[in-house]
Amino acid sequence: MAESAADRKVIYHYTYRRSPDQDARAAVCHPVVVVGAGPVGLTMAIDLALRGVDVVVLDDSDRIGDGSRGICWSKRTLEILNRLGIGERLLEKGVTWKLGKVFLGEKPVHAFDLLPEEGHRMPAFINLQQYYLEKALVDRADEIDGIDLRWKNRLVGLDRGNDGAHLTIETPEGCYALDADWVIAADGARSAVRDLLGLPFVGQTFEDKFLIADVTMLADDIPTERRFWFDPPFHSGQSALIHRQAEDSWRIDLQLGADADADAELKPERYLPRIGQMLGDRHFTVDWVSIYRFNCRRIERFVHGRVIFVGDSAHQVSPFGARGANSGIQDAENLTWKLVAVLKQQAGLALLDSYDRERMQAADENIGHSTRSTDFIAPHSPAERRLRTAVLLLAPKAEFAQRMINSGRLSTATVYDTPLSTPDENPFGGTAQLGGPAPDAPVSRPDGGECHLLDALGRGFELLYVADGARPNVPDGIEVLVIGKDLLDSAGLFADRFDARPGSAYLLRPDQHLCARWRHFDADKVRAAHRRALGH
Repeated sequence: MAESAADRKVIYHYTYRRSPDQDARAAVCHPVVVVGAGPVGLTMAIDLALRGVDVVVLDDSDRIGDGSRGICWSKRTLEILNRLGIGERLLEKGVTWKLGKVFLGEKPVHAFDLLPEEGHRMPAFINLQQYYLEKALVDRADEIDGIDLRWKNRLVGLDRGNDGAHLTIETPEGCYALDADWVIAADGARSAVRDLLGLPFVGQTFEDKFLIADVTMLADDIPTERRFWFDPPFHSGQSALIHRQAEDSWRIDLQLGADADADAELKPERYLPRIGQMLGDRHFTVDWVSIYRFNCRRIERFVHGRVIFVGDSAHQVSPFGARGANSGIQDAENLTWKLVAVLKQQAGLALLDSYDRERMQAADENIGHSTRSTDFIAPHSPAERRLRTAVLLLAPKAEFAQRMINSGRLSTATVYDTPLSTPDENPFGGTAQLGGPAPDAPVSRPDGGECHLLDALGRGFELLYVADGARPNVPDGIEVLVIGKDLLDSAGLFADRFDARPGSAYLLRPDQHLCARWRHFDADKVRAAHRRALGH
C-alpha cells in the first residue's frame, strides 16, 4: 500500500528581526558578510567566529526544510563539522554506513567498502537529511558570539570596490545598505551574488531526468548500505538507487530518461506506482518528491576581488557520489583560515589565490568524476550501453571490470597540488599525503585518556613531532604536539599512517592538511615551510 503526502516536510521557522544597521545613518561596515545560510555558509560563519572574526550571515528565507536534498555526509566533512562542535549531534542522529552494492537486474555484481581500516573517529559516511544538518548548524551558530544571522534579508544590490563591497539588502520592512570588507557568496546554484556580478557557468547540462523521493517505511530487513541497480526488473532499462536516512526515511532515485515529462511524473498516479514496483508489498508514505536534471559546471574563477564564491554558487555536479555539499563545506574550510590570516595581517592577499587554485582543482576533480558517472549511468549511444553491460557482466569475475563500474564515485577529500606545500626531501610511505588532510588515528594521553589525533589538534598551524630527545623549539605561530609525550601512539596506527620514525616532524595547516614533513626536525626548515604555507 502507498499514500502520497508530498507536501509533508520538516520545516524549522525562524523570526525576522530588525537589525540596528537598518537604523544607522550611513552603511555600517562589517569584516565579513556571508550571503546564504545553508550548510556551506553556516559552516564558514561558525569557523570564522571560532577563529575570532565577527560575521554577518544574510538569508532570503526564514525556514529550513522543503525535502531532504543532500543526505550523504562524507568522513572529511564530518571531521570538519566535528571540529566546529556538532560532530556528536550528527552521528547520534544520522545513519552510519560504509558498504555499497551494485546490481545488474537482480544479480549483485560488485560490492565495496569505503573505509576498510579501523581507528578513525568519523565513519566513511552518515546519511542525514539536509534539514537536520542545517538545524544543527543554526543551533551551533546561536551558541557562538560574533555571528549575526539575519533571516528574510535578501541581497538585491552589490557594488564592488578595491577595499570592500557595498550591499543593498531587502527586508520585510524595506531596504537598507551594508558595507563589507569581504563578501562570501554561499547562496547556492541560483546565486544572487553571481547574477549581480554577471558571472556565467562553464560546463555541461545533462538532459536525463531523475525522480527523487523521500519515503517513510519500516524496512529493517534492508541492510544499511548504498544499493544501486542497473536495469532492475522493477524499473526496466533504467537505473535506481536507495539509501536509508534517519527516522525510517529512505531516499529513492529513479532514472526516467531524457524524454520524460516532468509535470506528468510529479503526479501521484505516476510516481506512486513507480515507487511501489521498487518496494513491493511494503506500506510506504511519500513525504517529498521532485524531478531533477543536473549540471557539471563551474565559474571561471572563485575569487573576484573582495567577493569570493563557495559551494554551489561556484560549482555544480551531479548528485551521484555526494560531491556537491561535501565539496562546498570543504571550500569553506579551505577559505576560512586563509581569510582569517589576511584579516589578521599574518598573510597578504596572495594567500587567497591559493583558494582559487586548490578549490578549482577540487571542483575540476568532482566535475570529472560526476561527468564520467553520468556517462556510465546514462549512456549516450547503443554501443556505450552494450559496453556498460559487458563491464557489469564481467565484474564478478574480473577486478579490472569492477574498477570500470561507475555508479557515482563517492566523495573524498582533495589532495592539493599546491605551492603552499614544501616538497619532500625524503621518501615517505603510509597513507598521509603531502597536500592532503592528515589521516586520523587513535591516540592516548599520558593520563590514560583515549582520544583521536584530529580531536587533539588546535585551530592554527601544528607541528607533530615524534619524540627523539628534547622538545623542539618551534617558530612563532606554530603549536607543537610531541608524539610519545603529549600523545601516545599506543595502537601504532599513527606510525603506520604517517610512516613515522623517532625525530620525524610533520607541519599541518589550520585546515589539517599536511604541508611539509621531514625525517629530522630543523627549525629553519619549519620556519620556511610555515612562511611558504602562508603564501609568502
